[in-house]
Amino acid sequence: MLLRGVIAGGVATAAMTAAYSVERRARRAVGAPMDYDGGVVPGQIVLHILHLRDMGASEETTAGLLLRWGYGSAFGVRHVLLRRRLPEPAATAAFGSALMAMTLTMFPLLGHTTPPWKWPWPLLATCVGTHLVYVTAGAIADDRLVRVLY
Repeated sequence: MLLRGVIAGGVATAAMTAAYSVERRARRAVGAPMDYDGGVVPGQIVLHILHLRDMGASEETTAGLLLRWGYGSAFGVRHVLLRRRLPEPAATAAFGSALMAMTLTMFPLLGHTTPPWKWPWPLLATCVGTHLVYVTAGAIADDRLVRVLY
């Protein structure tokens, strides 16, 4: 069960990272990050939680990617646990709702961003879209792994 969640979370994180890459190529003219998760804010949050000094954008982006891959696998385990209590698609809907609620609250609280209702529409759309990719890919991977492993 734990291994299944870690693998599903890794697949989901890879899909989310690919979605950012595709969107970045499609929107080359956009100079600012497409959303807070795809920029330096997650890295800044990590550095502040660990009481480390601020670094340059490159190092903060790297810290953010390490965070994404770390929590991505942990969230995959959470989806597996939800599936033990709820049937699909309720487990995935509950998981996606919790993930979005956490995303929309933690960036303002820990990253000192503006509240979500003040985010520009393209940024909000990217945030919702990439997290939808994450949740969908994780749910599909988990479902396939259930069939293969059991």
